[in-house]
Amino acid sequence: MQVLIELARASAQSLGYVLPYLAIGAVAFTALTYFSPCNAGRPWWNKRGLVTDLTYWIFIPVLTRFARIGFTVLFTVYLLGITGADQIAAFYAHGHGPLARMPLWLQIAFYLLVSDLVLYWIHRGFHRGVLWKYHAVHHASEDLEWTSAARFHPINIIFGTTLVDILMLVAGIKPDVFIFLMAFTTLMSAFVHANLDWTFGPLKYVFVSPVFHRWHHAQLERTADRNFAVNFAFFDVLFGTFHMPEGERPASYGIADDNMPSGLGMQLLYPLLH
Repeated sequence: MQVLIELARASAQSLGYVLPYLAIGAVAFTALTYFSPCNAGRPWWNKRGLVTDLTYWIFIPVLTRFARIGFTVLFTVYLLGITGADQIAAFYAHGHGPLARMPLWLQIAFYLLVSDLVLYWIHRGFHRGVLWKYHAVHHASEDLEWTSAARFHPINIIFGTTLVDILMLVAGIKPDVFIFLMAFTTLMSAFVHANLDWTFGPLKYVFVSPVFHRWHHAQLERTADRNFAVNFAFFDVLFGTFHMPEGERPASYGIADDNMPSGLGMQLLYPLLH
């Protein structure tokens, strides 16, 4: 019973956290895509799979919250030998070691750069072998929109951003870093999935843009292993996976698999059943 109460409380808190971002996204991307759409057609509120997208926006923050807490405790107990709730909380409260002694702005820069590098390779890994089935859930959106940003399988989240955040905490980064970056990472993810015809011009080789990421989601064989970076496109330049041809835009998105279900529940089971 207590578990159900905690889940209900976490879900309510998640809803309170998510609703402002959904409201901001709805207003901002409605306006921006009206003036500068990458792909003409149906507006985001008429996209296929919108209800599924919105359920992920509630489900994923709840999952991430419990996963971060649970795995951080496991790491701390079994790798560092620190036990007891108070001791664990005190260990992480202000960071520790050389990283915690850096100015907060430098810790934020360090986190953004290092996490992007690690996530680049994790992302590439999820495009291989059995891991692809878990990541395919994210690529299943046929109408790629800002609401598609939260559509991730739990395995993808746990061994992606959640794992990287935990490793950063264990390494000594202050928790304040995550507080400062919370809004940025959420809105940035929505932004790069938005239907915007923005390439960032000469800065396209530095930062991830909506067009850059749309090529990653394109239903084309030649772009299947391209554009893996989260924030910094120069990692794709560095490792030979950058793809954004001048004056060309992808026309279709999604995956070539008719077995992919449309709802959240069955999508969670999809990697186990196919």
